[in-house]
Amino acid sequence: MARDELENAAESIRQAADAASDDEARDRLQNQAIKFDDYADADRGPDHGQLARHEHILNDIADDEGGDVASNLEDALASISAFRETVEGV
Repeated sequence: MARDELENAAESIRQAADAASDDEARDRLQNQAIKFDDYADADRGPDHGQLARHEHILNDIADDEGGDVASNLEDALASISAFRETVEGV
């Protein structure tokens, strides 16, 4: 189930990339989606530090882009938060 949250995050990030008006933001979001696809398929998921870095990047892009991008990234961040609850540590 936790892996589903990573897949959901990747899909929401892809949707945000499709809605992005800025080429740099689109590229950054596509790279983030790939990372979350990789995490969903990996034997071991990301740790709290990795997730925090991704959250920071996604929040920055959401603030810059707004609109549909921010809405999709809110969904992605909610999925990341749900996954993060399953990660041991901090």
